[in-house]
Amino acid sequence: MDDTPDPRPTAVWAVAITSLALFMATLDNLVVTTALPVIRLHLHAGLQGLEWTVNAYTLTFAVLLLTGAALGDRFGRRRLFIAGLVVFSAASAAAALSPTIGWLVTARAVQGAGGALIMPLSLTLLSSAVRPERRNQALGVWGAIGGMAVAAGPLVGGAITSGWSWQYIFWVNVPVGALLVVLARLRLAESRGPRQPLDLPGVGLATVGLLGLVLGLVRGNDAGWASTGVLGSFALGAVGLAGFLAWERRSTHPMLPLRLFRSRAFSAVNVVALLMSFGMFGSIFFLSQFLQTVQGYSPFGAGLRVLPWTGMPMLVAPVAAKLADRFGGRPVLAAGLTLQAGGLAWLALVTTPTTPYGDLLLPFVVSGIGMALFFVPLASVVLSSVRSEEEGVASGANGAFRELGGVLGIASLGAVFSARGGFTSGAAYVQGLVPAVWVGVAVLGVGVLVALALPRRLAARAATAESPTSVVADGDDLPVGGPARQLEGVPA
Repeated sequence: MDDTPDPRPTAVWAVAITSLALFMATLDNLVVTTALPVIRLHLHAGLQGLEWTVNAYTLTFAVLLLTGAALGDRFGRRRLFIAGLVVFSAASAAAALSPTIGWLVTARAVQGAGGALIMPLSLTLLSSAVRPERRNQALGVWGAIGGMAVAAGPLVGGAITSGWSWQYIFWVNVPVGALLVVLARLRLAESRGPRQPLDLPGVGLATVGLLGLVLGLVRGNDAGWASTGVLGSFALGAVGLAGFLAWERRSTHPMLPLRLFRSRAFSAVNVVALLMSFGMFGSIFFLSQFLQTVQGYSPFGAGLRVLPWTGMPMLVAPVAAKLADRFGGRPVLAAGLTLQAGGLAWLALVTTPTTPYGDLLLPFVVSGIGMALFFVPLASVVLSSVRSEEEGVASGANGAFRELGGVLGIASLGAVFSARGGFTSGAAYVQGLVPAVWVGVAVLGVGVLVALALPRRLAARAATAESPTSVVADGDDLPVGGPARQLEGVPA
């Protein structure tokens, strides 16, 4: 590798700014989990309210990710990145001021819209600022920090909730967001992509479809699975999603080009991302509350006790990056999913209302190692599955699938939990928790099989300008390490 200094003064700043922005936006996926028991009592919320506190963020995040990338291409990536930071910070302040659970859910939905601008544009801004031969290293840092943000969410949320109050898990975003706005304005270069019409019908149909599906899952146990409202929600979701697919197939400028799914690599990596989020984050939603609701720990005490889980990605990420560089993304992703499934299965077997913490320690470690092995190579595998001009939409699509998996996981495992248990006692909570976690294990097991369906020759290492190697997947000539290819209009 060329060790000469990168002459672009924005490269280091781009890594720092985009990674910190990604950390902030991604952290808010799970930062509320250890605060949920306190929020439940303070705002008099039920399980549905708690589910929507998480899902309102991830649902708008998932639906608008591709639109965020398109807006950046059209109006300027730095400009829309800054707009996303402003929206995210303002919505964080609104969430901190929430007097009711409905207010909080609404603020979280707006937060998700801001995050949908931040996440995909942070990747394209980073890719355009770093030299091709350095780009895979930069993406590794970016991906590892995103994974750490997901893992650190419960610990950070617990520490802030215990040290101050739950509102400060949102207040802390405001000064960080303001700092990033200033730094992005001063240190990031503007770039644009192809100017294409916005697919507003696609956004609307996807929103209606996903909202109907999630609403039916969340309300099923309380209202009755055969009730008119629940069946109507599922019908609305099915019509919306069917309409979305039909529209995307005929649209000249689709939000999600369905032709990308002709590539086995692209299809498999997105299904893997959805299944991973479904199983892992649906389980985290309930496991993070177990230590408080059942075993009586404070939010910080609960977050500290899952540190062997949340801290593992920070320790294992460098090793995971080397493994992916040496063996490729396919086996590393599969190994990560296997370890996550094994860790959750272990937890399901040992968890009782009186389980000593020592019995949870090793399963937490195993799950954390698996999370690191999954997140570190993910960005490179996604971008290696498409051509360079498709990197933006590919990144947005993968993020959307990942967020959608979390939404469906929390809603589905919540339905299992409600059918078998509840919050009335520690025993009732565990009766709902254990079968919900087993469902998560099964979904992760399917994810392992899908990961093994990735093309064997899909490389984790990005190509350089001097090494234009490519792989072939299902007839598509795909660049190895798409991020190494120059974005249109960006100087070498």
